Amino acid sequence: AAARLAAEQEVENLSGLSPNPEKDIFVVRENRTTCLMAEFAAKFLVPYDVWASNYVDLITEQADIPLSRGAEMKGKCGTNESELQISWLEQAYTLKLFFLKEGHNTSRGQEAFWRLSRIQFAYDTAERTYFKDAVSPGKHTASSHRLSALVTPAGKSYECQAQQTISLISSDHQKSVQLLLSEVRIQPFDITADFVFSEEHKCPVDQREQLEETLPLILGLILGLVIVVTLCVYHIHHKLTANQVQIPRDRSQYKHMG
Repeated sequence: AAARLAAEQEVENLSGLSPNPEKDIFVVRENRTTCLMAEFAAKFLVPYDVWASNYVDLITEQADIPLSRGAEMKGKCGTNESELQISWLEQAYTLKLFFLKEGHNTSRGQEAFWRLSRIQFAYDTAERTYFKDAVSPGKHTASSHRLSALVTPAGKSYECQAQQTISLISSDHQKSVQLLLSEVRIQPFDITADFVFSEEHKCPVDQREQLEETLPLILGLILGLVIVVTLCVYHIHHKLTANQVQIPRDRSQYKHMG
């Protein structure tokens, strides 16, 4: 049964299809049907300790770790729970994303949503590409705490071009690791067409930026309409008053009337 399940599941790293070298694309397929898709650019800011120049004090440096394009991946799809696992640099770094679909009571009744419910990032400070001269090098895990991110109505994909920062707490003396996500498009449930995202649900930041871009245009159109209406009213008023009989203001002229 396990062999049959493995044969029915496919995972693909399609990052090479992206024109952005910092953006990765991952696809999980089960029974020849796409069940999870994820596109995003990601990097981690990881603090670690090094010796000061006096070799007595410790100072904190920061590793800037991008998600590599040659990453290996695994995936798991379910009705209400899905998972994406990405590893790179010979598994020195592993990112796990956990998704959950659940119902919520709203003013319109019961509605289903999915969200990113948990993140785990495992890293090894003995890896020298990004960690230089780390004190007491070893493996650590940074995890989210009560995470509820990327909340999206069921049946839709989540999209956010703006950069988002998610804080993780590391097993390395409770240091704070920052995950920076940008150009995100994710759908872990209810994909109806193979390799095709469903209708997007834009993040609040993108919605606000889109409003800021269109608001000047809308205000300009309203202002132009107000000017046109004002000119039309003035023209009509001027035409009506021009056709009225002009009553002399000088009373001495009244005797000549009639």
